Amino acid sequence: MTKAYIALGSNISPREQYLTEAIAMIGEHEGITLAKQSKIYKTAPVGYTDQNDFLNMVLEVDTLLQPLQLLDYCQTIEQNLGRRRIIRWGPRTIDLDILLYNDENMKAERLTIPHPHMHERAFVIVPLAEVNPDVNLPTLRKTAKEVLRQLPEEDVKTIQPL
Repeated sequence: MTKAYIALGSNISPREQYLTEAIAMIGEHEGITLAKQSKIYKTAPVGYTDQNDFLNMVLEVDTLLQPLQLLDYCQTIEQNLGRRRIIRWGPRTIDLDILLYNDENMKAERLTIPHPHMHERAFVIVPLAEVNPDVNLPTLRKTAKEVLRQLPEEDVKTIQPL
């Protein structure tokens, strides 16, 4: 089994239902076991800001799937829950991003691990540090709690647990 971390986000109603359904679908796969999940956090949109606030969280899973197999399954969940990729960083029913896969460093056309921007995003680092503060971010050679301490305080304050 390989340990992986997946970020979930939704900003189209019913946001909590989409998160719940995505978690259930992840748990239904015979090659994935849900180990931990963070609280749900309400966050302002990043990039394209003319949209509703997001609900974000992070899951820790144990998986038998290879990284691209896990990505394919996450994208199947997104499609099944009505995800439409119309506007970059735009509204979505559900977004699933693989943050970490063991201590792997990989760059493929469809997937980069660790997620290349996660260390800049409080809405990812706050729930990741909640799930496992000591998880290593291999490209930075820092733990989630160390990265969290380095984020601007005003960014971290905007992340509110539900």
